[in-house]
Amino acid sequence: MLEKAVAGERLNRAEGLALIESHDLVALGQAADAVARRLHPEPFRTYNIDRNINYTNACTAVCDFCAFYRPPKHDEVYVLPREVLLKKIEETVAVGGDQILMQGGLHPTLELEWYEDLLRDIKRHFPQVNVHGFSPPEIHHFTKISKLPLREVLTRLKEAGLGSLPGGGGEILVDRVRTEITRGKVLTDDWLNVCRVWHELGGKSSATMMFGHVETLAERIEHFDRVRELQDETGGITAFISWTFQPEHTDMAHIPPAGAFEYLKTQAVSRLYLDNIPNIQSSWVTQGEKIGQIALFFGANDMGSLMLEENVVSSAGTVHHLSLESIRRCIREAGYIPRQRNVFYEYIDRYDGDEETQCAGSAVVAGLVAGA
Repeated sequence: MLEKAVAGERLNRAEGLALIESHDLVALGQAADAVARRLHPEPFRTYNIDRNINYTNACTAVCDFCAFYRPPKHDEVYVLPREVLLKKIEETVAVGGDQILMQGGLHPTLELEWYEDLLRDIKRHFPQVNVHGFSPPEIHHFTKISKLPLREVLTRLKEAGLGSLPGGGGEILVDRVRTEITRGKVLTDDWLNVCRVWHELGGKSSATMMFGHVETLAERIEHFDRVRELQDETGGITAFISWTFQPEHTDMAHIPPAGAFEYLKTQAVSRLYLDNIPNIQSSWVTQGEKIGQIALFFGANDMGSLMLEENVVSSAGTVHHLSLESIRRCIREAGYIPRQRNVFYEYIDRYDGDEETQCAGSAVVAGLVAGA
């Protein structure tokens, strides 16, 4: 099966399940690394500079895994003042950022026009900044608040300045899991359809998975399969990002956290299974610097974002900080040349070709795993 995936042949669900049930981490890592090198033979590995701005924490959904949200009438509910939000973008641009990741809860009263005005304001002040905004659950919520069709909502947001769609709120794209860990939130088919219609309008999105809670290994593969089917249909997904559930301070705190072994294994299988998605992103935000770096040998070709601000994962007690130089160093130490990219995985830095690097061989994978 590993040879099949390395050669570029498609795995089926049974084969994917057999791989994710495997405990041969080194073999999975070597195969995922081979696929990543086949898809990305260039000597570069990438990162971007953005800021995760949570414009509100008010949310009508109840997610047992979330330590960030507040019920709409809670004393700690906020909506960021416009001037504060614009100041955050200004600070991001000042350090070389070209994008903001803007997400919030499912606010019960903000109307579609409020979001359109917000986007226009951002584009008026910062026309060069891409707004990677509003996860599929938020977009689905907007259709309920506005009582408008999904295509019209997305068209209006696009015209107002929405540049790309983050794949947040995916958790596990299996309704059994979604209904067990959340109430009042979009189910699988509607999550996928938000992305589908956005792609049909010419937009790009990412896709994500939060695992290590109540899902089975077979349901992780089902998640991969649903994402792969959507990509077959639309081709609009730029990258896949997976991370482990962070249980602290949540209503699911009794669930033992998944460790680095499970993270690296699942990411490796995602690279092997998602043969039509070009990029896999490391999650150093949840895993820390060392495992985030080792992920570059387990199928990831991107170190993710400098992430000047992050509130959701940190609310669950997981706080990792990497400087820009640390991210670049992690890439160099892995044997690659660091390059800054945008959300569409286009290089946006200058490269004169004189930065020295040594290409890491497959033996490095085994050495890193042995020392992890």
